[in-house]
Amino acid sequence: MGNFYFDIETTGLDPRKDKILTIQYQELNRNTGEPLGELKILKEWESSEKEIISKFLTDTNVLDNYVFSFIPVGYNLSFEHGFLKERTRINGLDVVDILNKPFIDLRVIGILMNKGEFKGSGLDKLTGKEGEGSNIPIWYNNHEYEKIIEYIVQEAREFIKFNIWLYKKLPFLLTQFKEESNVY
Repeated sequence: MGNFYFDIETTGLDPRKDKILTIQYQELNRNTGEPLGELKILKEWESSEKEIISKFLTDTNVLDNYVFSFIPVGYNLSFEHGFLKERTRINGLDVVDILNKPFIDLRVIGILMNKGEFKGSGLDKLTGKEGEGSNIPIWYNNHEYEKIIEYIVQEAREFIKFNIWLYKKLPFLLTQFKEESNVY
């Protein structure tokens, strides 16, 4: 059973015509959110989109019948879900449906921390993450792959820092809620 930080970078926003450039994942401790092992980054420019998706499917056991083999933990996982589902189909691979198994999407918490507002609730607005990834297609077209990798590493670091903080703080909020609402 494994929780995994999970994210992708793409050439655009439409999974029917844009492709997946990178798939990144890192196992996380289920009780602390701390990273276990190294951040893995599969890069399309080193092989192909089909190959990186195939490697991801094999390495993570995301298609296992045991639904807890790969639990994605991310920010706005519906984006990754839409791309993976469509791009696996287009590439003739077994279709991946990450939102019909256990997953943890911190976007909801970001929205609530932003007083229920979607605007301003991006990971780049809540953490030290720089930018929203709109430069990824430009860097890709200019073969500036090192900039893409730097962005991915920085984004993963900020996400994991946020995730660990939530693991530490949210149990106290539950205790406080129960005390204030007499739920014991």
